[in-house]
Amino acid sequence: MVIIGVGIDVAEISRFGAALERTPAMAERLFVETELLLPSGERRGVASLAARFAAKEALAKALGAPGGLLWTDAEVYVEESGQPRLRVRGTVAERAAVLGVKSWHVSLSHDAGVASAVVIAEG
Repeated sequence: MVIIGVGIDVAEISRFGAALERTPAMAERLFVETELLLPSGERRGVASLAARFAAKEALAKALGAPGGLLWTDAEVYVEESGQPRLRVRGTVAERAAVLGVKSWHVSLSHDAGVASAVVIAEG
């Protein structure tokens, strides 16, 4: 396997939360329902959403930051083991296929008011 791309992004949690409060519809443009809601049906916390947003930004960077990618064509989920993963479809899957991406590596973190993510595209 070879590394095709690496992306990293950070998001200030309070600023991201304020943007969601100002523009509530933004959440539905950025996230699929499983990202917004916990398994219990409660809404996910802003730090978790900010980390997922950072992962989507990092994913775009790993793909060369092309125009036309839809936010909801990338889904960040967490396995039972606690390991974060990416599920891609549509515009994101198409770009990944063009580049030869076969697998993704994702790391999420949030601490001291900042959420961060690293995404590695491997082919």
